[in-house]
Order: sequence, then structure tokens, then C-alpha cells
Amino acid sequence: MTSQRLRILYLSHLPPSPPRFGAQARIHGLMTNLAQRHDLTAISLVDPEFDLEDCRRAMQEYCREVILLRNTNARNLSEKRILQIRSLASFSSFERLLYSAPELQDQLDTLLCRERFDVVNLEFPYLAHLRLRQSPPGAPTPAFVIDTHEIAYDLVRQFGRNAKTLGRRVYSALDWRKLRREERRAFRSADGICACSVADAGRVREEVPSARTVVIPNAADVDYYQPRPSDSPSDGRTVLFFGLMSTLPNIDAVTWFVRAIWPRIVADRPEARLRILGGHPPQSVRDLAGPRVEVAGFVEDLRPHLASATALVVPLRLGGGTRLKIVEGMAMGKAVVSTTLGSEGIEAVAGRDILIADEPVAFAASVIRLLDDPTLAQQLGSAARKLAVERYAWKAAAATLERFFREILAARDAAGSKAGGTKS
Repeated sequence: MTSQRLRILYLSHLPPSPPRFGAQARIHGLMTNLAQRHDLTAISLVDPEFDLEDCRRAMQEYCREVILLRNTNARNLSEKRILQIRSLASFSSFERLLYSAPELQDQLDTLLCRERFDVVNLEFPYLAHLRLRQSPPGAPTPAFVIDTHEIAYDLVRQFGRNAKTLGRRVYSALDWRKLRREERRAFRSADGICACSVADAGRVREEVPSARTVVIPNAADVDYYQPRPSDSPSDGRTVLFFGLMSTLPNIDAVTWFVRAIWPRIVADRPEARLRILGGHPPQSVRDLAGPRVEVAGFVEDLRPHLASATALVVPLRLGGGTRLKIVEGMAMGKAVVSTTLGSEGIEAVAGRDILIADEPVAFAASVIRLLDDPTLAQQLGSAARKLAVERYAWKAAAATLERFFREILAARDAAGSKAGGTKS
């Protein structure tokens, strides 16, 4: 079975390509590498912020068939707020309501009953309630695998604990409990669950002790993200943060960094400059801009910005999974300063591959060390690049995922054979 091409159906509430932020980059990286050896079909919802045809063209480069459905449940912020209010009176979580599209089940029914798939791979748990164990008459049903990306309910719980208003705290307290119930049910229904880190895999087994788990770490395209002779060298003064700026962990991170850490850095190094990159920054992030702080928004190519920066900062205090921004920065040979939470799940040695600091004074001091010592920044960057190539390349991550698929299918076949033998 090791040489057999697998037929894999990827299902997601968001399109993976072209990758613009972390979750997309993870799915895109795994899918494009799996597609070199297997036959992929994809079904995805598409929020209004995405160009549907742009996504279709990008996904058709590696998928046999691409089915994209526009998600009209929350076309703008006002509609999303209304849906959140409606969810308070529902037994379902806001996330379940947000991604409920009856036509999606219709498409799945048609596809699964027409074609045989070995594996249905679901990204995130939000669509696990759909009927996925279907197949053409006489064919075995597909194995069902969930890629968690994070522990979804725990993320909502973290948001609630850090909410500034009573209304948001109450809403989150209700929503995370619903989401936890749905997530547990999803984990119990799956044949296998992929986690981004050992810690997240442990959290899955805490919820469902019988779960079959595997760690598929976030990774980078180490051939794309690598130092290039054509890039400008580090300018000795720029500190960089990048990430999707519409997410609460990133908003909290840059706000905390600018308000609590950055003043300590510029007091010591007034020539320092901070550049914040990432799509959809809210007004609160745009308001952080100033003489030494640039909020640049989305950029098509991160590589020249990473190359010219002295350090990449990852001051995350909320979230789960592992951070693609760290492994992409490492692949570019950049020195990284992160909180402990930000670096969770990445097997980097503090002081050799990365600098870790959790308090404003220590974080600022770590950044200042890199601004003061180009040799240290270069040494950390070189070690980080080596680590990324050896452990955090998408090719290796996809190979681990393929082995997991095959183990699940082999275990199911063995159980079927045993059951058949018992009956005879």
C-alpha cells in the first residue's frame, strides 16, 4: 500500500490558496506537497474578503477538482455581529452558525457518492457535523481526519478572559462551552487528529483519551524563504512584526509590544524603527503608527522585508498551535525574539536558535542585544535557518501526514479482516 496513490478530499471553511496568512499557509504547504504523490480534490467555503476566481485558479494548479462555495452568512462586520447575537439563543456555537451552508452538504453528498476517496481531511473542526462518511455503492467509506490547527474552544476562552468589556466576556463564556462540546464530538468522530504541537496533541487526548493523534508541525517553504544575494542586508535598526492583523492574538501582540516594550527600546536606541506588516489592520492597530512605527498593511512578498530587518519579534500572549511567522522568519535566517507562548511547539533552543522573553523589560533587552550586536544576530539567524531546513520544511511535514493517513487506512483494513475472519 505504500506506493498506492491516495485519493484525498480536502474540506475547509476557507480557501488555502493563494496563501495570505498562517492557516492558509499551513493547508497550502501540506496540500501542494501531497499533490506531488496523490490525487487531491478540494471543497471550500469562500468568505467575501477572498477573490473566488483567484482562489480557484491557484488551487487548480495542484488539485484534480476544486469546488468553491461563497459563504454569505457574514458579508460584513454588522452581519457578523447580528449572527453573534443570534448565537446567544442557540445551542450551536457562533462558529457553527457562521459556517453553516446547506449547499455545502449538497455538494458533498453528490461528490462522495460519485467518487471513492481514501481520506477526507477536514481543516479545523467547524464542519465536522457534516455527513462525510459516504461513498459510491459497494466502496468502503473514507477515513476521516481532522487537522486542528489549534484548540478552538481554548482560543475563544482565552479571548474571553482578556476581553475588556463585560458583554464580550459573557459572550465568550457561553460560546467557548458550546464550541468545546462540538469540538469533543468532532474529535470522537474522527479516525485521526493532526495537531501542530506536542502540547496541542496532549490537549486533544485530554478531551478524548482514545483519540489517535499525530504532530504535524507548522513549517515553511524553505526553498522560497531563504536568504538571497539580491536582497538588501539587515539595516541594523529595523524590528519587524508580521501576521494577519484582523486576529485578536496579533492585535494584542503588537499593541502590547508598542505600548509596553517599544518605548524601552527607543529610549536606549532612538534610531530603531518598527515595521508592522499584515492585512486588515483595525483602526486600533493603525493608530499605533508614529515617527518610529510604520503600519504597512499587507505586502505581496515578505522576503525583502525580512531580509532588511535586524530582528523578527513575536510578542504573542494569546493563541495556540505553532507560529508560521517564526518558522518562516527562521527559514530566512532571521534572529527571532519571542514569548514562550509564541514559540510553543517549535523545538528551538533558547540562546542558540531564538531569544525568549516574557516580560517587557527582558523582551526589550533581547531586542536591544540584537540591535547592538550584528554578529549575535547573524549567529542566531544561521542556527535558525539550519533548524528550519532540518525540521520545519513542508516536504517533511507532508511526508509525516502521508504516513499517518496510511497507518489509519492499514489499521482499518486490519480491523476489517479480523472482523471478517471472526464471522467465518
